[in-house]
Amino acid sequence: MRMKFCSVAEIAKQWNLSERTVRNYCAAGKIPEAFLTGKTWNIPEIAQRPVRSNRHDDAPKTLLECLRLEETAKVSGGIYHKIQIELTYNSNHIEGSRLTHDQTRYIYETNTIGASDSAVNVDDILETANHFKCIDMVIEQAAQPLSQAFIKQLHRTLKSGTSDSRKNWFAVGEYKRLPNEVGGKDTAAPEEVSERLAALLKRYRESKSQTLEDLIAFHYEFESIHPFQDGNGRVGRLILFKECLKYNIVPFSIDEDLKMFYDRGLHEWKSEPGYLRDTCLSAQDKFKKYLDYFKVPYEKG
Repeated sequence: MRMKFCSVAEIAKQWNLSERTVRNYCAAGKIPEAFLTGKTWNIPEIAQRPVRSNRHDDAPKTLLECLRLEETAKVSGGIYHKIQIELTYNSNHIEGSRLTHDQTRYIYETNTIGASDSAVNVDDILETANHFKCIDMVIEQAAQPLSQAFIKQLHRTLKSGTSDSRKNWFAVGEYKRLPNEVGGKDTAAPEEVSERLAALLKRYRESKSQTLEDLIAFHYEFESIHPFQDGNGRVGRLILFKECLKYNIVPFSIDEDLKMFYDRGLHEWKSEPGYLRDTCLSAQDKFKKYLDYFKVPYEKG
């Protein structure tokens, strides 16, 4: 018999709870088989109301739980707010965005660009707003297996509405049509991308649990394939963030101070993998300061 699903409003009325509480239960994974369609939770009709024990036990136990709760409750000034701004600014900035940190923050908080003494590139604004949406997608789908469809969805969201999207040779949300290179090195030919990504994902999914080194190795292989015409670095780092959340690994954000070491680490991965790993560990140490400030639990070590 096919399972029936109810809305948050229906379950809230049935359990005599607020809709916000039901959404928080869903976001924290306390209602088995509840799933998101866009922004809407679908809850099994036969679901049982979670038992509240005490306030301490109900507190989020992972960064992913914290982010889902704050996103659902639209909390301002918390770890979700911080990550949206820092990840977006750093990832766009090292790819050439000229928006300042303050301008990135203004776009997130007020949907305005803020004062500027110079011209502002419209693509920088669009890709900043789009990156915020990508982070939400990552949080919402963090627990799902990584797939080519999701990777394409990230790219489509990131590049939507930009000047690239109006070029007939630029495939937004699809793999590249023209050969490209990264750091002076050859990448996968357009006709090879789908097959090579499928093989990479297959190897990656063979392990039930991933370590930080596994994620970095995947990132190197992804960037070597360079599946899109543009936006590969940002999509690749969003994937890293997603997988860190999934496996409860402290994430990291590559900022301007680490860009040179990050680029060199990718370039020298085959001969000296420790260089990129140490760069990511340094970025992780910076990220831990955010988690400590907002009292988000994580595994020390």
